[in-house]
Amino acid sequence: MISVCVFGGARSGHDHAFRAAAEALGQAIAERNATLVFGGGRIGMMGHLADAAIAHGAEVIGVIPAFLDHADIVHGRLSEKIVVGDLFARKERMMALGNLFIAMPGGLGTLDELLEVITWRQLRQLHGPVGVLDTSDFFAPWFGMLDRFAEAGFINAVDVNQIVRHSDPALLLESLLSEIET
Repeated sequence: MISVCVFGGARSGHDHAFRAAAEALGQAIAERNATLVFGGGRIGMMGHLADAAIAHGAEVIGVIPAFLDHADIVHGRLSEKIVVGDLFARKERMMALGNLFIAMPGGLGTLDELLEVITWRQLRQLHGPVGVLDTSDFFAPWFGMLDRFAEAGFINAVDVNQIVRHSDPALLLESLLSEIET
């Protein structure tokens, strides 16, 4: 079974399209009989994603650090809850469980998780494909920054170009799944 590791914010953002995209991604994961691995939260983008995945029958694994393991934060309908010591262990466990990796719009934690996955992949410590759900061109400025890093010679453009970017959740997931199958 394929496990889709998704990083997303604990806030929903101001654009209602973010919530709709998270819900569509959760549904797409369930429709492909994949398992969702995520940060375990019941709020924000994480909550919308998990609610939709659960509503459509997906297995949902939440990985949460002990200091956030509270009823007002943790999603109450997880198939499995994994409690770890800290945020570093959370990222490590989520990456170990995932076959592919998606970042949705989110904040600094989401960006941290996405950059770590990309770095691990660049160093050949992680092999699954990486994508971003680019709802409302949320990641466009970030890709501009990455292009600038490549132009300046600090990163390889190949590493940036390997990140799959799509605004449609189902098409993003299909593209990443096809990379696993080839």
